[in-house]
Amino acid sequence: MPTLAVNIDHVATLRQQRRGTTPDPVLAARIAQEAGAAGIIAHLREDRRHIQDADVRAIARQARCFNFEMAATEEMRAIALEVQPHLVCLVPEKREELTTEGGLAVAGRVPLLQDYCAPFFAAGIGVSLFIEASAGQVQAARDVGAQYIELHTGHYADAADTATREAELRKILDAIALGRSLGLTVNLGHGLDLDNMTPFAQVPGVNEYSIGFSIIGRAVFIGLDAAVREMLELLKTFAD
Repeated sequence: MPTLAVNIDHVATLRQQRRGTTPDPVLAARIAQEAGAAGIIAHLREDRRHIQDADVRAIARQARCFNFEMAATEEMRAIALEVQPHLVCLVPEKREELTTEGGLAVAGRVPLLQDYCAPFFAAGIGVSLFIEASAGQVQAARDVGAQYIELHTGHYADAADTATREAELRKILDAIALGRSLGLTVNLGHGLDLDNMTPFAQVPGVNEYSIGFSIIGRAVFIGLDAAVREMLELLKTFAD
């Protein structure tokens, strides 16, 4: 079955409302891992709006598989090379956005991203690119040398009507197939929840689902351990 990586950013979002020590995203990472999550995701933003540097270092020490989401900046590359996550996922980032609004523009920037990622390749750190579900972006990610892509599912999740959602789903399915044909490991993420994931149940080739907001939101009512286990029960019904 595909695996689950849990993004714990929004635990830190709540903590930062009071600039205190609780709720602790490091503890959240431990609970999610013990509940069965295969990976833990944290996005250290330039403005440090939620996850902090100390969180990243602590999670990197304890997580079985740590996926470090980051903008392609010199500062973030230095931090990643210091903490040695299992995977870096390069994402676009804007200060004014509430959450990541789209995929990284890889097409047209292949040489630049090749140079940027070279130290990760040399250090044995996996590289994933968070991209739109388009043939051009998938091919460009392969040209960069990334081993993984994470397809942005936000447009699918936010679709206002059935026709739009079905069109976005088709783009994702086509991108999964293309990515696999190019030898890429394909992950999906952004805006996914227990309801809108159902169409992926019979879709082969998805390695991992990256889910944060819906799990943390559900955890407010049933607890984080139960919310992670609930998502894993759904994934047990999915094609491998």
